[in-house]
Amino acid sequence: MAKKKISIKDIARELGISITTVSFILNGKAKEKRISDEMTKKVQNYIKEVGYTPSYLAQSLRLGKSKVIVFMIEDISNQFFASIARMIEERAYKNGYKIIYCSTENDTEKAKELINTFKIRNVDGFIITPTPGLEPTIQELLEEDLALVLFDRWVPSINCSYVIVENEKSAFEATLHLIQNGCKKIAFLTVDSDQMQMKDRLQGYQKAVAENNLSSSVFKIKFHNIDEKEAYLKIIEFFRNNQGFDGVFFATNYLAFEGLQALDNLGIKVPEEVKVVSFDDHYFFNLYKPKISAIEQPLEIIAEKLMEAILHHLDSNESKHSFKKFILPNKLNIRESSSN
Repeated sequence: MAKKKISIKDIARELGISITTVSFILNGKAKEKRISDEMTKKVQNYIKEVGYTPSYLAQSLRLGKSKVIVFMIEDISNQFFASIARMIEERAYKNGYKIIYCSTENDTEKAKELINTFKIRNVDGFIITPTPGLEPTIQELLEEDLALVLFDRWVPSINCSYVIVENEKSAFEATLHLIQNGCKKIAFLTVDSDQMQMKDRLQGYQKAVAENNLSSSVFKIKFHNIDEKEAYLKIIEFFRNNQGFDGVFFATNYLAFEGLQALDNLGIKVPEEVKVVSFDDHYFFNLYKPKISAIEQPLEIIAEKLMEAILHHLDSNESKHSFKKFILPNKLNIRESSSN
């Protein structure tokens, strides 16, 4: 037979004191309520003896705080998101908070369901990489005065806190780097998405080629999981049907993985025949032969600013409508794939 779970009521009855007294001691309010050290120690010793564990849901309802932050991103297995998750976990713990991770897989309905589930569980705040069409749900969170920070991408129509990077400027500089290294026909391979970070990267590329009187060539690929083969086959087809490129800019690292494999299978040499740059640096790019030039996002600073922004909303009711907006610079790591 399963052992009966001990309640506050059981503790109070056993020790001959009120339920309120037990509750104050459990919630760290003994001194505030002038409960003696002797009584406090008596309750704490009994709790250890019987192995009592509090109901965190009930506790959060009493205190109005769960000390839990939801980190909702596109794919927790992605190295970029996983690295940020690890860094904010450390910072959250130091500030007395725990992190719950979840992946939306860029699915808006899934994102909505997850948000509703966590709201019921009384979490304190959300750090979210928004999916397409999530604007009404984000607006609802703000109207309900929940702590909210957008991450990696922003929504122009909504006034809220966010932490993003200089996507347009970095894409412009990377494209200009290819041009300065002799590229005259540069392909831009990106995700077919209305998300602002992808639109900004595309705009940066287009601005650079236009300012240098070159033609743009953009190939958009439907969002997909890394293990899906369809995107790789489409990239192979694109390179076969569009020969003569001397430069390729991949808008994300997972497109670069597929694109480099496609170039290799087609016998197109990097950098002799085509120079390559990718957004989102990855340790794999230093292992690849030749080493791949890539735009590195400032992971440590992103994590710091995410926690600064969410704690700004969590620590004071007055900060609910005072927003933190960070746009951080990236670094272009120039390696063998784009050099002469």
